[in-house]
Amino acid sequence: MREIIGITLENEMDLVLAHKRSMQIGEQLGLTVATRTTLATAVSEVARTVIDFTNEGRLSIHISGKFPRFAINAGITFESDQVFRETDEGFFYAKKLMPDFNFDANGQIYSITMSLSLPRSSKVDETKISLLQEYFKSAAPLNSYEEIKNKNSKLSQLTQAQEQEIKLGRELDEKKNEFISVASHELKTPITVIKAYTQMLKLLKGQYSDKVGEVVEKLEIQTGKLARLTFQLMDVSKIENGSLQYDLAEIKLNSFLKETVLMLMNVHANNKISLQLGEECSVMADPLRLEQVLSNLIGNAAKYSDRNSHIGVTAFLSEEGSSVTIQISDSGMGMSKDNIARIFEKFYRAEDIVSSHPGLGMGLYITSKIVSDHGGKIWVESEIGTGSKFYFTLPLALAVDL
Repeated sequence: MREIIGITLENEMDLVLAHKRSMQIGEQLGLTVATRTTLATAVSEVARTVIDFTNEGRLSIHISGKFPRFAINAGITFESDQVFRETDEGFFYAKKLMPDFNFDANGQIYSITMSLSLPRSSKVDETKISLLQEYFKSAAPLNSYEEIKNKNSKLSQLTQAQEQEIKLGRELDEKKNEFISVASHELKTPITVIKAYTQMLKLLKGQYSDKVGEVVEKLEIQTGKLARLTFQLMDVSKIENGSLQYDLAEIKLNSFLKETVLMLMNVHANNKISLQLGEECSVMADPLRLEQVLSNLIGNAAKYSDRNSHIGVTAFLSEEGSSVTIQISDSGMGMSKDNIARIFEKFYRAEDIVSSHPGLGMGLYITSKIVSDHGGKIWVESEIGTGSKFYFTLPLALAVDL
């Protein structure tokens, strides 16, 4: 069957549309005035009865059959808790007008179909049916009501499509999170074993050649990278599940920054890292998670900067004295405005660095969540070619509601 028009039956105004469109189809098919009037009247009688009890009916007028025998069909479907019978007034009258009348009830869902055989003089074929569909698809609205109705229908279709996309996106996200959780936990054990065997090999250093020693050193480095990646995957899984926990303690920030930055200076020995401390203050934070934030931000600065370039770490109190801001600056490649807008998104990586800098785009996502969970904010200022400045705030211990 090939649908020519479809009209939802919601109120009395739709009766006008159903009648006029039925008449127009009959006219386009070359039916006599009497025949098209019969069709339009039968459609109106059924539609009126449906609209009296529900606003969720639908009229479909379509062509069935194949050359040279075709028929025009008017089908109306609706759902109602009201009990309907074929002998009800509107249906009974329509059946008298259209002898080929079918009434079907399946629980609260009703379907009524009326058919008329088309005479050969109408010269219907597949081409004419297609032209008829296109004609009504592009036909101007009969009145302002139909114009609004059409716009609402298109808006509803767009909304439904968007809702479906959102639903599919959520389902994919849930499956992805489940995979990340399972994969990270499964990887944790073999990585731990590999690290243990690597340490054992290093203890046996005098029993193998320098060339083997170089291989062992490379094995340790790569195993460390894999371990960090696995822990990042586990953190992402915990964040998504709402199970990332913190062991908060009051931290003297200046002392903490000195120790952490000194450790990171050894890790990133190819860069010159400086520390500028502000007024002494205390924050309530998880020491391990706060170290992770600094490690991620300073590690990113080193990763996207030239060898021997400067990385600055600066701490200063806010003007209102309720929080402390920590700034990590570099003179690296910088970022565009588009990248800045998405830099803290999960798994986001700028297109211009995907091939040149390895990674999965998890570090800054995790960092932003940790800062947020501590009651702070994180942002970045950057321009391409001039480096980047990452900032994050932490509320002072006295400002934290315990």
